[in-house]
Amino acid sequence: MKELYRLHAEMCKVFSNPTRLEILNLLRDKEMSVTELIEKTKLSQANISQHLAIMKYQVIVTSNRKGKNIYYKLTNPKIIKAFDIIREVLSEKLKKNGNIVKNL
Repeated sequence: MKELYRLHAEMCKVFSNPTRLEILNLLRDKEMSVTELIEKTKLSQANISQHLAIMKYQVIVTSNRKGKNIYYKLTNPKIIKAFDIIREVLSEKLKKNGNIVKNL
């Protein structure tokens, strides 16, 4: 069981970076090339590649070369379910905190 906790913590570390969360969200519905990810995020190729390497090492994304381009996609669609649940919890928290501030 401790190994499962360790693996869980390692995966959560990957998701603790806003850029990696943005990449995750971009890959939610389709695979994308590094070039497409650079265009969408406005980040450098080196920066995108670094984040993708981390995500690939943790088996969150997989890559596929097509000609000169490398495409990335999520390894498991359940990752997006977890992503969406966390966003819902945070959204609810923000709404609740906003109501608390309004009531003060």
